[in-house]
Amino acid sequence: MSKTVLAIDIGSTKICAIIAQLNDDNSVKIIGAGTTKAQGLKKGSITNIELASKSIASAVADAKRVSGSDIKRAIVSISGAYTKSLNSNGIVNIPNKEISFKEIERVMHTSLYNANIPNEYEVLHALPFNFKVDDQDFIEDPLGMNASRLEVETHIITTQKSNLNNLKKAVLGAGVEVENVVLSGYASSIATLNSDEKELGVAVIDMGGNTSNIIIHSGNAIRYNDFLGVGSNHVTSDLSMALHTPLNIADSVKLNYGSLLTPSNDLIELPIIGDENTTHEVSLEVVHNVIFARVEETLMILAQFIENSRLKEQIGAGIVLTGGFSRMEGIRDLAIATFGSIPVRLARPIEMDGLFDNLRTAEYSTAIGLVMYATSSYTRYEIDVNKKVRHRNESSTEQISVNFADEIEIPVVQAEGKSFRKKMIILPSKKEKNSDEAGVFNKFWNWATQLF
Repeated sequence: MSKTVLAIDIGSTKICAIIAQLNDDNSVKIIGAGTTKAQGLKKGSITNIELASKSIASAVADAKRVSGSDIKRAIVSISGAYTKSLNSNGIVNIPNKEISFKEIERVMHTSLYNANIPNEYEVLHALPFNFKVDDQDFIEDPLGMNASRLEVETHIITTQKSNLNNLKKAVLGAGVEVENVVLSGYASSIATLNSDEKELGVAVIDMGGNTSNIIIHSGNAIRYNDFLGVGSNHVTSDLSMALHTPLNIADSVKLNYGSLLTPSNDLIELPIIGDENTTHEVSLEVVHNVIFARVEETLMILAQFIENSRLKEQIGAGIVLTGGFSRMEGIRDLAIATFGSIPVRLARPIEMDGLFDNLRTAEYSTAIGLVMYATSSYTRYEIDVNKKVRHRNESSTEQISVNFADEIEIPVVQAEGKSFRKKMIILPSKKEKNSDEAGVFNKFWNWATQLF
């Protein structure tokens, strides 16, 4: 039985909603899409829930109109802004001497329990990068192996609870229930990388309007992620200040004349900010120098991120640039010069059936990656935001069970000329322990489950 999925990429500059049909054989067909300018967002985070809800509702309504579907649940992207990452490990004994999915599930939850996660943070992904069976390291898949002990090392990505809840409020305000939340850089890597690159090690840099997210894959597992609050809109701001021209004119100059290749000496006439009836001439060499300085600085900071990750020697497949900012002419040559001897390629999202022409460019990598995530195109095992252990071979039509708790009213949002009021459903947080005895019992129980 086929399943319809809705993926919503919530970016700083645009909202993209894609509706796809997933078949039993894991084939995908895009049947609807909608894109609208983002409002109520800044540097990847919600700054105005009502405005963000209106933008999301508009994009979703367009996608529904094209597809003829009335889907109410969505997989949603979240920016790397305000995320923190840490590594943890877990160990369990195998009573039956054969590793089943239950033992893998148990050891992953143990590593999550052992992680020192601050109270104000929520887990987005817990991604294992090293399974150890008895004394044998780097087991690709321990399922079915004979062993007396199973260990795992896990890369855990967390985000501030307030950031996650505001995102959910904005989506629910648009009349859509949040089924799952995926880190935007993770989704982009799903849409752009092949198996060889993941195996050899690769850094994916998603360069957007206001943000740049970096993910490092090594040995088919995510080992590192980070975030830089700089994107192509900062080039627009730089041009506006340097050329003393309005932001919309500066953006037009960036799109029409922006290049990192050899500068031109031609002159263009631009209106002056504050007095748009008066114009002045500007050399394209000045435009080139402003753009070059900002892009070079951005790439140098990203190169430092790779150095700080201590995984530079493990990215044999090099660096993959994607996102709208990566479409700037000459950026690959500058990236090669900045990153040194590491190979660099520009990536667009993978082709799939029914993919609209306007979705084939690099700025839609995250949205396509969200659709692919719904087909189990993620790492072999992971714990998602719903605390569910996912595995690559699970059925794509399997329903995700989420326990919802208290309901509160959220603001009315206008969409398609109609007003409606939705209830926000909040995922329950961890319950506080009622007494010292409860705390002792929980510690004893976790100790016991690790042993047995």
